[in-house]
Amino acid sequence: MTATLVLLSIGVLLVLLISGRVAPAPLFVSWAVGFHLLGLVDQRALLGSYTNSALATLVLLLLVSLALERSPLLDRLSATLLKGRPGFAVLRLSGLTAMLSAFLNNTAVVGALLGVVARQKFISPSRLLIPLSYASVLGGVTTLVGTSTNLVVNSFVVEAGLPPIQMFDLAWAGVPIALGCIVVLALSSRLLPAHDVDVREAIQRYVLEARVMEGSPLAGKTIEENRMRGLEGLFLLQIERQGHLISPVGPDEMLEEGDLLIFTGEVDKVSSLRQFAGLQFFGNGAESLLRSNLVEVVVVGESELINKTLRQVDFRTMFDAGVVGIRRGEQQIGGQLGRVQIRAGDCLLLAVGNDFAQHRNLDRNFVLVSGAPIRPRLTALQSRVTLSGFAAVVLFATLGWLPLFSGLLLFAGGLLLSGVLTFGEVRRRFPFELVLIIGSALTVARVLESSGAAQLVADAIQFVFSGYGVWGAFVGVYLLTLLLSEIVTNNAAAALAFPIGLAAARAFGVDPTPFILIVCYGASACFMIPFGYQTHLMVFSPGRYKVLDFVRVGAPVSLTYSLIALVTVPFFFPFN
Repeated sequence: MTATLVLLSIGVLLVLLISGRVAPAPLFVSWAVGFHLLGLVDQRALLGSYTNSALATLVLLLLVSLALERSPLLDRLSATLLKGRPGFAVLRLSGLTAMLSAFLNNTAVVGALLGVVARQKFISPSRLLIPLSYASVLGGVTTLVGTSTNLVVNSFVVEAGLPPIQMFDLAWAGVPIALGCIVVLALSSRLLPAHDVDVREAIQRYVLEARVMEGSPLAGKTIEENRMRGLEGLFLLQIERQGHLISPVGPDEMLEEGDLLIFTGEVDKVSSLRQFAGLQFFGNGAESLLRSNLVEVVVVGESELINKTLRQVDFRTMFDAGVVGIRRGEQQIGGQLGRVQIRAGDCLLLAVGNDFAQHRNLDRNFVLVSGAPIRPRLTALQSRVTLSGFAAVVLFATLGWLPLFSGLLLFAGGLLLSGVLTFGEVRRRFPFELVLIIGSALTVARVLESSGAAQLVADAIQFVFSGYGVWGAFVGVYLLTLLLSEIVTNNAAAALAFPIGLAAARAFGVDPTPFILIVCYGASACFMIPFGYQTHLMVFSPGRYKVLDFVRVGAPVSLTYSLIALVTVPFFFPFN
């Protein structure tokens, strides 16, 4: 009875995760606390889940990645590869991205290369951005540190008292998977649309300008006194006065004759400005004025803006910037921008003030697509030392000379002492939500196993694939994990699938290693839908993609990925 109730509660958790109305962190924490209050897990086990050694290793890896992603080497390498025929450019870019993602956090790799790919003029960015995201996933499945999902599964392995996954255990099947899928990706990339991300077009669609004429009754009065706040469908973004730009515009700003007022929002709402005497309209010609202080950014998954409107967060005060336009995939968001609920992956076109770059919350909320870099790049010497230090940590961990956790701890300390990484940056970018999700997921996974709920699902898989023995259960666990990874986050998929895979292996009395590794591969096999993976959301809007674009290219990649994974894992890691 308990197993059935736990399984039903997991079903509710899945529905809430799929709906996207509640963030994963509070959901997993609520379930973990609920299981504790119901007596399904004790206090020591609950608290111990948040201090798991593999989880601590993941946190350290993410923190040192903050320095690694600032290396200018990434920009230089990618810029030299984006020439020639699109198919070969995709092959070169994908190969580079996969190699980098094998050792660096794939979100950081895509974040570092996104702007370079979007700004280059050789090939339409829409032909390259989906391959960039997919290649980061493919590189991530080749090593233990390639993606957070692998380290999450390793934390479950350690928690279960099994031998931990070693640095290159995943490479035996991961390298063939990556090579095969990159070739397929280069061939199928021609199915992607070939449109450029044209900032000029976005500005013209979203900006309206009007000049305060000589003798206008508006002159000599503030914005508040002229009732220019709260206009229907329009927002006063900037004022150009005698060659100087005033941005953002405060309510106490006094208008002068000759001022050029720049409005953003629904340009076709110009009728709402007819009430103001002494304004002269010039159509949508403000792009030359705005080009000097335009920045295009993508909202990242951990941003505090998600599921909130610009008005709710007081965007202008928070970032010293006004939002000129919002794009979600290929869709230009209409209506009053202040009332639009922001989602992860949205592309925002910002007109920024002088203090924009000084705001310390930028890199936690955005990835830069165009404009001046948000964070300063490392110098050539800092870049060489930082990359060499990280390579040494990986080498020492592989050779068994120094545990990965200890190496990363020493490396992080060196970055802090040298000033390459600051305590303020660590505090701002510390992955609190990820710690809560994974720590709580460990508790949920423990309850799934201890209550017998995981065994129920494993029995169901055996029934569905009856007649095929352990191979059928193996394929069933993979397909279940793949399905979960497409509809919820990859870490959530790993958390829910791991105890089921372990239960299936124990039911057949076989080595659990192939089942554990297939959960790793299955949890990263999200190529069909953009909403289940962080890097897919990062490229969704800059590439102006439709969901169908991911399906069109992702289907052959997913099929190739699955076939190679299902064949190679049991070959290198037999069931007996």
